[in-house]
Amino acid sequence: RCCLLSSPRLLALSSGEAGSRLWLVSVALMVQSVISSSSTYQRPAPGGGGKRTGFMERTLILLDVNTRSPVQVLNDNFLSLQLDPSIIKDGWLDFLSSKRLVTLARGLSPAYLRFGGKRTDFLHFHNLKNLAKFRGPGPDYYLKNYEDDIVRSDIALDKQRGCKLANHPDMMLELQREKAAQMQLVLLKEQLSNLYSNITITARSLDKLYNFAECAGLHLVLGLNAQQRNPDSSWNSSSALSLLKYSAGKKYNISWELGNEPNGYRSMMGQTVNSTQLAQDYTLLRTLLQSVRYYSRAHLLGPNAGRPRKNAILLLDGFMKNAGSVVDAVTWQHYYMDGRVTKVEDFLKTRLLDTLTEQITKVLKVVNSHAPGKKVWLGGVGPAWAGGTNNLSDTYAAGFLWLNTLGMAAMQGIDVVLRHSFFDYGYTHLVDQHFNPLPDYWLSLVFKRLVGPRVLAVRVAGLQRKPRPGRVIRDKLRIYAHCTSFHNRNYVRGSITIYIINLHRSRKKIKLAGTLRNMTVHQYLVQPYGTDGLHARSVQLNGERLLMVDNETFPELKPRTLRAGRTIAMPPMTIGFYVIKNINAYACRK
Repeated sequence: RCCLLSSPRLLALSSGEAGSRLWLVSVALMVQSVISSSSTYQRPAPGGGGKRTGFMERTLILLDVNTRSPVQVLNDNFLSLQLDPSIIKDGWLDFLSSKRLVTLARGLSPAYLRFGGKRTDFLHFHNLKNLAKFRGPGPDYYLKNYEDDIVRSDIALDKQRGCKLANHPDMMLELQREKAAQMQLVLLKEQLSNLYSNITITARSLDKLYNFAECAGLHLVLGLNAQQRNPDSSWNSSSALSLLKYSAGKKYNISWELGNEPNGYRSMMGQTVNSTQLAQDYTLLRTLLQSVRYYSRAHLLGPNAGRPRKNAILLLDGFMKNAGSVVDAVTWQHYYMDGRVTKVEDFLKTRLLDTLTEQITKVLKVVNSHAPGKKVWLGGVGPAWAGGTNNLSDTYAAGFLWLNTLGMAAMQGIDVVLRHSFFDYGYTHLVDQHFNPLPDYWLSLVFKRLVGPRVLAVRVAGLQRKPRPGRVIRDKLRIYAHCTSFHNRNYVRGSITIYIINLHRSRKKIKLAGTLRNMTVHQYLVQPYGTDGLHARSVQLNGERLLMVDNETFPELKPRTLRAGRTIAMPPMTIGFYVIKNINAYACRK
């Protein structure tokens, strides 16, 4: 029996009814030819001990892609990054000049770098160089030497022209990790209690942040404190204006936003900002940007609404009604689960993965009702909030959520996805505090190298076991397709990239059909490395472990060539990228 898998999460049928019929006919002919070639197949006799094989095995799936036109065209910076202001407090901001850290960030360019998060509304700008009193506390036994080392490092960096990069001594890094470990307990306590302390961002801090973004090829998006209020509850913009003037004087190319999750201000600060007031605040910020000549055309993003539940949706609706034309893109945030989750199985639930589609639909409905076609960004994305969970949200298991987020967001037209966080405290980051890439980083790197901004419709047909009465069959095999990135010089324009998530505990066979039939395929299969399985903090690509060669050199991402017509075999619980080269897809030529 052959049937179409009709899930909207995996399929996007082409608009032409005639095209669909032709494709179904081609699939039927292919099925018939395969069955004919397997005419010797017979059902094993009871007790015969044989295992059913051939086309009738229910794991075989036929896959085709509509290569005529893209269903979405996204921002070139679709996969982007976020840094939390907590790096000022725990001291890691002083190490953003590290050659290795800059190299890792550059690997994910072009991208936006959003500097913001829960602590955005506790940032206070001081136009001063880094004075000791503005630094976070450190253990007494090394504080003086540690501070002296930072000062000496700053002096050395100031003498460099262009990108200011450093190789920090191992001892200095070890002392910083000790300091950060102590501060991490404070930061996590603040996040769980929802009570935050103020953070001072100095002129020197801003210089270091911008140097990191500039050297890595990232465009900085800076969040301003929206909780500085006048007695009449209007936004006090004096600190923001000081920051704007300083940045303009330095000719820093920055985009701006105001506040973070304003729908949650009552629980964080005991005061509320309604949609009307928020719209007035953004209008004021736009006026300020226009008054500073260098930023008269700068991009303004907002309102950074939280997860689209009732209060957030009401605030977003009111904001779009009053200030939808003021912002260049609408931003909102999504987290999948509580950071106190302790089971790897929670990261594999299809019901959890599907929540994102529902949330995107709600946001797009509000945005399009007021400003049709307005770009929408998804920010603050991570596998878990509250800092994540050690040995879960920083392992291979979290990669299923991350790649599915990229696929779903792309299919629904989200213009940019900002990953929280590139480098941070907790366990939801891409790079750990030893500057080693974690599994989600390697997935992001492969995605950046192979996946372009043009999204293609996927069409799937196959055999599936009949569901039991009352049971909902959710998709554990998720397939997405894009034009291959034009930045990848190994592939000519017209190539396409398919990426597949197999959440099944069994191998799945995929046969390329239609326009993909008899094409040579390059496979990039990403699997956990070592004996830890889904808990692994290292990955392998086509059987080879991925490791940095040195502080400035990435490993070569070598594909495995699958001969034309060969069936793709996806191992259980794995992620694969497949480039169909030389297909000359019309949607991917220009």
